[in-house]
Amino acid sequence: MAEADQQEGRREAKPAATEAALSANEREELLRLRRENRQLKLERDILSRATAWFARETGVLPSGSSGS
Repeated sequence: MAEADQQEGRREAKPAATEAALSANEREELLRLRRENRQLKLERDILSRATAWFARETGVLPSGSSGS
């Protein structure tokens, strides 16, 4: 559970050797950037799937394409 929480940004991972030397502001920024990166990846995936769906609907891609 703890690992899943860390991956989802709900819990901060135990600091690695390099993270231990970070200031509180740097840790906050690192967490914010990790959350933002996760959100951007999700949005990119959604847009990729939507693009594939619209391409199939308009006949640009054959319906047998995976869209992934």
